Formats: sequence, C-alpha cells, structure tokens
Amino acid sequence: MRILVTGATGFIGRALLAVLVDRGDEAVAVSRRAREPAVGWDALETEVARADAVVHLAGEPIADARWTPERLERIRASRVETTRRIADAISRATLKPRVFLSGSAVGIYGMRIDGEVLDEGSPAGDDVLARIVVEWERAADAARSAGVRVVHPRIGIVLGREGGALSKMAAPFRWFVGGPIGSGAQWVSWIHVRDVVRALVFAMDGDALEGPVNVVAPEPVAMGDLARALGHALHRPSFFRVPPFALRLALGEGLAKVLLTGQRAAPNKLLGAGFTFDFPRLEQALADLR
Repeated sequence: MRILVTGATGFIGRALLAVLVDRGDEAVAVSRRAREPAVGWDALETEVARADAVVHLAGEPIADARWTPERLERIRASRVETTRRIADAISRATLKPRVFLSGSAVGIYGMRIDGEVLDEGSPAGDDVLARIVVEWERAADAARSAGVRVVHPRIGIVLGREGGALSKMAAPFRWFVGGPIGSGAQWVSWIHVRDVVRALVFAMDGDALEGPVNVVAPEPVAMGDLARALGHALHRPSFFRVPPFALRLALGEGLAKVLLTGQRAAPNKLLGAGFTFDFPRLEQALADLR
C-alpha cells in the first residue's frame, strides 16, 4: 500500500514508518521540510489522491512548556487546522484513500480524578484540552462525509525507549528521587509504543474499526502503582512524591492539572475487533523497555 503519514518524525511516527517500510509498504512522510522520501504540505492534494491510506499524527507537543494562551492556540491549530486541511483534500480527491486515521487522545474524556471506566461511548469532558480534542476529531468530518472510513485513535500515555513519557518519568528514578506525582491516585491509561503501532496498522488494514478507538493497554494503573512498578523495574526507590504546589510552580496551573488528573480508559473497540496486545500489563512493558 501507499501510505501518507504526517508527524513521521515524531516518537510514534518514526516507529510506525519503520514497521511500514519493513513490511514492504510505500510509506511517504508529509513534512514542512520535504526531502526524499518525504513530500511537502503543498503537495497534499496530489499525494492524497495517490494514497491508499492517510495517517495523521502531527501536532504540537502538549507537555513541553507552560500553557500560555499563545501556546494553547498552537496546540489547537497544529491539530485542528491540519486535520481539516487533510480532510478537505480527501473530500476533493477524485481517487480517495480507503481509510483516514486521524489522531486523537484520551484527553477527550477530560481531566478526571475519579475511577470511572471510560469506553469510546463515554461523553467528552469540558476542560480546555478536552474541547481541543473534540474539535480535532470533528475537523475530519469532510473526509467522513465523502465516504472515507475515518478512525480516531485516542492514544494514551505512550511508553518507549526513545521518547514518549517514559524517558521523562524515568529520569528522577535514575537519580534515586523518583516517586508518584501528586496523590498518586489519578489513573494513567498507558500503552507500549509497539502496541500503538500495531493498533494503528490493525485499524488501517482491516475494516472492523471506525470512529473513536481507545488506543490504550487493557490494564490502566493508578499513578502510585506506576511509580512503584517503574522503581522496581529500575531497581530504584519510588517514595519521593512530587507535591502539587511544586508542579504548579514549575509548569503553571493548566499543565500541572493534566499531570495531577487522568483517565481510566478501556480499549473496548480494539478488543472487540480481535486485537491482541503484546504488552497488556505494565510490568511486561517496563521489563521490555528498561
């Protein structure tokens, strides 16, 4: 297949491209700095018409800096406007891709402190991040209206060696000062990067999945349990709790709230479609990544 991928230089995008190339697909990255085998965004109309599938993973990082109004707008525009641009190109194409995987996040369910299990039919939250994700998903409507199968992989906290959340989380543990963030009671819907890529390929290859799909491991954990498991995997203590006031001081109220809350998401649609996880349990994932 010929597969168009945005965000191909990111953590998940790099892993996805490697798998696609390894299995013999023609994977074409869309980049602002177009170099072979990448193409520029100005070639989007032509490339969409030549693609069997489009996977859209591009977006400004959420947790790399304080949430000023300007940064929140960059986070929003980098997801919503690019998605709308791709969806419009798909709707205008004479030859359309078979499927459009348009990225999303479990943040759509809101910044929560409860333990309610959230499946794909659960309502969206009403905080700033949830509203951005709702708009992000709606931006793909033109492709859906044009008859293309649209999948929104709602991705959780991705664990991997060369990026994602794990490298940031592990750093304090390596210096013997690791521990849970805040109370440790907030839920973390995590997933191994290999399973993210496998889920994306599964959704792309088959016809069983459409609409929102929670791309998370089947056993989410509380932050305190994650800290203990990470400490155990690294042979380090895990009792140095990060107090909320320190997070707010360092990161600002908005970004601190993301880390002090979470979502207990369940991958019901993936499991119902027959997908199997290589790393269904946190201990398995950490053992593979340590």
